[in-house]
Amino acid sequence: MINKKNIPEHIAIIMDGNGRWAKDKGLPRLMGHKKGVEAVRKITKACSTLKVKHLTLYTFSEQNWNRPIDEVSGLMKLFVKSLKTELSNLNDNNIQFTIIGDIDKINSEVKEEILFSIKKTKNNTGLNLNLAFNYSGRQEIINMVKNIIDNYNDSSVIDNNTIKEYLYTSKIPDPDLLIRTGGEYRLSNFLLWQIAYSEIYFTSTYWPSFNKQELFEAIREYQHRERRFGKVSEQLS
Repeated sequence: MINKKNIPEHIAIIMDGNGRWAKDKGLPRLMGHKKGVEAVRKITKACSTLKVKHLTLYTFSEQNWNRPIDEVSGLMKLFVKSLKTELSNLNDNNIQFTIIGDIDKINSEVKEEILFSIKKTKNNTGLNLNLAFNYSGRQEIINMVKNIIDNYNDSSVIDNNTIKEYLYTSKIPDPDLLIRTGGEYRLSNFLLWQIAYSEIYFTSTYWPSFNKQELFEAIREYQHRERRFGKVSEQLS
């Protein structure tokens, strides 16, 4: 059973395995991504029901532009279609939609749809569905350093709070739980600063097959861990 009094405030997920899911079934890679959208819908609904406050999904990295042109083009079309299709569902469930990443460098149609969805859900007060799109953890840190240099002459005022202020995630807490699907054991340039004390859960399940029961298992594992933040157990009691 899940302890409803110990639900992670912020869950971040590296949604890996769409292409391999499709390959195993003899399907085109894009079919894996389409099935992955269904998984996003199910997991978002489950997190909303559990009263998770923030769900950050690694949707498209800066490095993903290096994939085959046909796949990237298909992903962009699928993303726009999904935003249009899911907007009413987000509002019906009081879900706020936000984005982290450099959206100034993406196709104007995609950017406009993103901004439209953000605008139309900005007053919702339930789960914050936060997509990392055209995102790079290292680039985020580089941008943060540049902005701090531009705004501060005195290095003594720079601390953790100053840095957080200039990250993409300045308005939300760091993830309590990071989940990676697909059987890989790496962070893939995702939220490198923010996950310093996150609990990490890896599963071999490909993202299209990741369901509510698997999410619950990840949360149960999280609830059995002791989060010490550098302290010893005796200091937490």
